[in-house]
Amino acid sequence: MARHERMIETEHELSDEDLVSLIRQGDKEKFGILMARYEEKLFRYARRFLSKNEHIEDMVQEVFVKAYTNLQSFDLSQKFSSWIYRIAHNTFVNELRRQSRTPISFFDFDTLVGYSGSDSTAEEEFEREELKKMIDKSLSLLKPQAREAIILHYLEDLSYREIADILHVPIGTVGVRLKRAKDALRREYEKLG
Repeated sequence: MARHERMIETEHELSDEDLVSLIRQGDKEKFGILMARYEEKLFRYARRFLSKNEHIEDMVQEVFVKAYTNLQSFDLSQKFSSWIYRIAHNTFVNELRRQSRTPISFFDFDTLVGYSGSDSTAEEEFEREELKKMIDKSLSLLKPQAREAIILHYLEDLSYREIADILHVPIGTVGVRLKRAKDALRREYEKLG
């Protein structure tokens, strides 16, 4: 294996925190590795959080700019993933506030239940549309805090600790928000039959 290939392989084996340390020491190009690691995750999070917003790409780029600009303030003893998700969360919440005059859907239904292509039968499409209406109606009744917790835990697959770090709340609060959200969804499903 050539020296260049070993160097590239080694760079990708570095932890996020190691990369931040190298960037702080002047190796600015290492930020590209961090971007590659988090770009798809942040796009997915943005699509679920902002739903139909056409500025998602701009919002994700804004998250990266904020992360790069504030990299010196990152505490290397913490997880970089929680830190960048917290930046993303704050950026997306600010975007929602800015657009507060339009209704907000916190979930992209196709992402939630999977897209069915053109090979679907008419009956499958009808059932899918009915399910979408039921989920949208149920989720719209949740408080934004509960929706955030559901997005981060069930759709982004983050731990309670990571969610607590991102939202700046105790771990117990994350558990309470998730339990309340699940209970509220269960009640709504029961009402809808």
